[in-house]
Amino acid sequence: MRLLERMRKEWFMIGIVLAIAGAKLEPSIGVNGGPLMPEITVSYIAVATIFFNSGLSLNPEELTSALVHIKLHLFIQIFTLAFFPAAIWLFLQLLSMTPINEWLLKGLQTVGCMPPPVSSAVILTKAVGGNEGIVVTPLLLLLFLHSSSSVPFTSIFSQLFMTVVVPLIIGQIVRRYIKDWLERKKPPFGAVSSSVLLTIIYTTFCDTFSNPNIDLDTFSLILILFIICSIQLSFMLLTFIFSTRNNSGFTPADTVAVMFCSTHKSLTLGIPMLKIVFAGHEYLSLISVPLLIYHPVQILLGSVLVPTIKSWMVSRQKHTCKLITTKRETQKRYS
Repeated sequence: MRLLERMRKEWFMIGIVLAIAGAKLEPSIGVNGGPLMPEITVSYIAVATIFFNSGLSLNPEELTSALVHIKLHLFIQIFTLAFFPAAIWLFLQLLSMTPINEWLLKGLQTVGCMPPPVSSAVILTKAVGGNEGIVVTPLLLLLFLHSSSSVPFTSIFSQLFMTVVVPLIIGQIVRRYIKDWLERKKPPFGAVSSSVLLTIIYTTFCDTFSNPNIDLDTFSLILILFIICSIQLSFMLLTFIFSTRNNSGFTPADTVAVMFCSTHKSLTLGIPMLKIVFAGHEYLSLISVPLLIYHPVQILLGSVLVPTIKSWMVSRQKHTCKLITTKRETQKRYS
């Protein structure tokens, strides 16, 4: 299963490149008013499909059992939805004085405002990436980007409710009635969501390549890639240092969850949300670029770091068990 999941992620990253290349070759198909009619099929049907699919795949029993880790969840929420966007905003005050494309910088801020992944290899990520992200993320986007969104506040939340919350709830209700069939057949939820997401990405870039006024320089892209790698590594190190303090109260397993859940950002929720918040914006695709870069980078960094982090966790757990055993033997000896 892990091998299949890894292969799906690799194919999805290739799919992102192909979707953008396809938009470059023939942008007229996916532009607003074009044959695909993305103003309807993408803005409503595609986004709703992703979250109905998420509702079907989310196991309520696993979510309920995971919610007992209140302290862990609270830390991840605060770091992800408060510290992360605030730190990025401060960093962007310096970057705004550089020649980096301003819309890519705005896109970097949107990355900071995104919640953790809705579906991830770690069930804790599911538990902390739900309703709070759907409500808080648009507020953060409007707070940090001010007038960049031309869509009325009430329209943003009404569309988010109808295309995200309602399909998610319906998916959970339907799951109750076909739970046995789902567990027996194991439908390819990830593949379905990835396919729909690639369609959203394709139509977003069709609008870009059909607009002759938009120009993206290679220098800005390279710098953004370097900045994103640096941010992820720095924040993972920061969460590791914090969660391994003597008085942190986190176990080695908690530390691993903190490192990944606090620094990962949801592409599945992020792209549809940007499509809603910045609907009709001519620079929407440039704003989306940092999130599209962040997603494969977090997967690649995770793949590279997992063996090292796993070895550390196992050694710490063995050390803890040894200390407990020694303490018990000492207590028996003097009792």
